[in-house]
Amino acid sequence: MAANHPDKLGKYQITGVLGEGAMGVVYRGFDPDIRRVVALKTIRKQGGDGAEAAAQSAARFRNEAQAAGRLLHPGIVGVYDFGDDGRVAYIAMEYVEGHTLSHYLAQRVRFSEADVASMASQLLEALAHAHEHGVWHRDIKPSNVIMTKTGRVKIADFGIARTDTTGLTMANSVLGTPMYMAPEQFMGRPIDHRVDVYSAGVVFYQLLAGRAPFIGPQEALMYKVVNEVPVPPSTLEGAPHGPRFDEVVAMALAKEPRARYANASAFREAVLAALGQPTPSAVSREAVYALPVATEYAPTERIPTGVAPPTDSAPPTHWDPSVLAQVEASLVRHVGPLAAVMVRRAAKECHDLPALQARLAEQITSASAREAFLGQGSKAGTGGTGGGATASRGSAPVPHTFAPAGGTFAGATTPVNETLMDQSLRLLSAHLGPIARVVVKRAAERTRQREAFFNLLAEAAPEAVRHKLLADLHKLP
Repeated sequence: MAANHPDKLGKYQITGVLGEGAMGVVYRGFDPDIRRVVALKTIRKQGGDGAEAAAQSAARFRNEAQAAGRLLHPGIVGVYDFGDDGRVAYIAMEYVEGHTLSHYLAQRVRFSEADVASMASQLLEALAHAHEHGVWHRDIKPSNVIMTKTGRVKIADFGIARTDTTGLTMANSVLGTPMYMAPEQFMGRPIDHRVDVYSAGVVFYQLLAGRAPFIGPQEALMYKVVNEVPVPPSTLEGAPHGPRFDEVVAMALAKEPRARYANASAFREAVLAALGQPTPSAVSREAVYALPVATEYAPTERIPTGVAPPTDSAPPTHWDPSVLAQVEASLVRHVGPLAAVMVRRAAKECHDLPALQARLAEQITSASAREAFLGQGSKAGTGGTGGGATASRGSAPVPHTFAPAGGTFAGATTPVNETLMDQSLRLLSAHLGPIARVVVKRAAERTRQREAFFNLLAEAAPEAVRHKLLADLHKLP
C-alpha cells in the first residue's frame, strides 16, 4: 500500500483502495479470522468542516453501523463490524460486486416492465424488513441501490437512517437528497416510514420513465414536490412503457402520507398486481449486463483516489468547458482537489446542469455544505443575470438568476434582516402558501445579501410569477 494508506485497520488487512470521498476512504480488506473479503468504509477524524460538523459526521457514521447492523436481509448490504484505530473510524461491511441503479439510469439503460417490477419488488421487500426492525432509511435513491451481477438488488448507506433508539432525528430537521425527499420532509413536519415509501416511488418512476418526476434548482424543486402533481410516467415524450403502473406510482407519490401506501409491503403488492404476471425474483441477465461487469464496488463511495485514468483526462465534449470550470470551482470548496475528478466523471454521465449538480451533491456529506454547493451551482453557466447560456451542448437552457430592469434597485446593499424576511414572507406566501416560511428561512441561511436572497425566493416561485414577485420584492424598503 502507498505510504498514506494503512496496512491494517483493526484485525483487517488492507488489500486495496476501492474509492475515496470527501470524508474518508473505502478499502478492500480481508478478515483473517473467517477468511472473507470485506469493504472497509472509513471516516477521517479531522476535517475542514469544524468541530461541530465533524462531530455530526462521526455520529452519523456510527449511526450507519448501528442501523444497518441490526438488519439481516439479502436485499441490504450487510454490516459486520465497527471499529476505531485512533486515526479513523471504520465500518466493515459486505463486499458487493455490481453497479448502482444511478449508473444504469445515467447510461440510459431501458428496462422491461418485468425487470422494473423485479427491482421495485426487491427494493420494497428490503425496506419492509428495515421498517419492521425500526429503521427508516430516509435517503433511498438510485445511487444507494446496487444491482449485483446476479440481478439481485441491495440497499446501501444508512448514514442518516432513523432508528427507534437514535437521537439524530430532531424536530424540523431536513435530511436527505432533495430530489427524493417527501413533502413532509421539506415542510419540517413529523415523519415516519412513509418517507421511504415516497422515495421508493421516485426511484420506481425513474426506472419507468428514465427521469425523476420533479427536477430543477432546490427551491423550485421544493415547490414542485409540495404543490404539483407529477405527470404520469407513461405520458412523457418517448415513454417506453404503457400506463400499467401509473396509478401505482401516483399513490406512492401522494402529497399526504396517509394517502400513500400504508407500508412498503402494500406498495410491493400493488406493483406485483399491476404487472399481472409472475414477477422475476431477479433482474434479467440482459439488463444486468447492459453495462460492463463491475470488477469491484465500494458501497456508497464511487470516486477513485489517486490519478484519474487517461480516459478521464479530457472534459466531456457535450459540455461547455466554462460551465464545468464554474461547477468545479464551487465544488472544490467542499471536497478539495477531488473536485476535478468528480466533475469530469459525473459530466460524462449527466446531460443537463440540474442532474450534474444533484449527482455531485450526493458526494458532499455535510448538509450545510451540500446546500451551499447547490446554491452556488444553480448559477453556473448563466453568463450573468441576463444569461440563458447553454451548459450542455444541445440541452435546454440553464436556469439563471433574476434581476430587475436596470440591474439595480433601491437598498441593494442593505443586508437581509428579520424585518425584510417577514415582509418577503408575506409576498411569497401569496404564491407558495405555507411552504413560503420554509423557503424564506432556508434562503436566509444561505445568504444575507439582499439581491441573492431575492433570487433564491424567486427560484422557488412558479415561473409565471417570478418577475412580478421580484418586482414586488425590490420595492420593499
